Amino acid sequence: MSALLRFPPLRGVALAVAALAVTLSTVAPAANAASFPDKPVTLVVPYPAGGTPDILARVLSEDLSKRFGQTLVVENRVGASGNIGAQAVARSEPTGYTLLMCAFGCAVAPSLYKPAPYDVVKDFAPIVMVGTVPSVLVVNPSVPAKTVKELLAYAKANPGKLNSASSGIGTSAHLATELLNTKAGVKLTHIPYKGAGQVAADLLGGQVDMYFDNLPASLASIRSGKLRALAVASERRSPSIPDVPTFAEAGVPDFLITPWFGVMAPAGTPKAVVQTLNEAFVAALRTPAVSERMQQLGVEVGPGTPEALGAFIAGEDKKWKTIIQNNGIRVE
Repeated sequence: MSALLRFPPLRGVALAVAALAVTLSTVAPAANAASFPDKPVTLVVPYPAGGTPDILARVLSEDLSKRFGQTLVVENRVGASGNIGAQAVARSEPTGYTLLMCAFGCAVAPSLYKPAPYDVVKDFAPIVMVGTVPSVLVVNPSVPAKTVKELLAYAKANPGKLNSASSGIGTSAHLATELLNTKAGVKLTHIPYKGAGQVAADLLGGQVDMYFDNLPASLASIRSGKLRALAVASERRSPSIPDVPTFAEAGVPDFLITPWFGVMAPAGTPKAVVQTLNEAFVAALRTPAVSERMQQLGVEVGPGTPEALGAFIAGEDKKWKTIIQNNGIRVE
């Protein structure tokens, strides 16, 4: 005699399988987060080596590699004014193992390019604000101006003669040049480069006249007299160069450019992993060695919650979208 085999109704099987899938999907991320990181983490810098984002990433990498027990690899993935590296991170697996050193240009690119290369609010998960730096207007000593007032007078008398460099379309230096043209009624010729390193070489060599640089990158040249600092585009003077006035003090009010740097992950990264990363970066930024190095570089360290960085970036996105539209700035 054959035994009678009884199977549960198909609907019951389907429900059991679905329930098991839901359970596994919630347990797996938690397990991954608990062991994170168990392999090297890559921090993509979408700009060439030698610029401020690269400098800050490498300052943090040594401490974080020890803290993680895994190597934090700094990878320069350059091109299209930072868009290639940013897009690569946005499209990577949201596991926390591929991060982006986001900078000022991250919040500007969506308004400059058509179609937008990414949505800075929707395509990324904020991790932590690393810090902000003053934007300083530096000129080659051959430029016949020792103050902003003298520079603008020379620019008005010689339309288009002064070349203002930037490390690419949509960078803080580019937008600062366009804003100064608008606010001061001058015509500076914008010269975009493919990276801050190339700008520095040509500025020191006199091939270009002026540059709105991130203070950490130009501080040594200012102190040695190789470059002349005319003003900082911030609300107050920088302690690193206290003799250099703000633009407001120099006669150009409401001229504020705040280069910033924050770490982002792809959207969809598990919250537990985001929190682990945030805590590690905040701890690194608060160590005496890293804090002292940041101070030497003129960086105002600003670690906080992922939510704080997200709110800041949303505000930057909105602010610069308005400025770009009002000033007719676009990528040629």
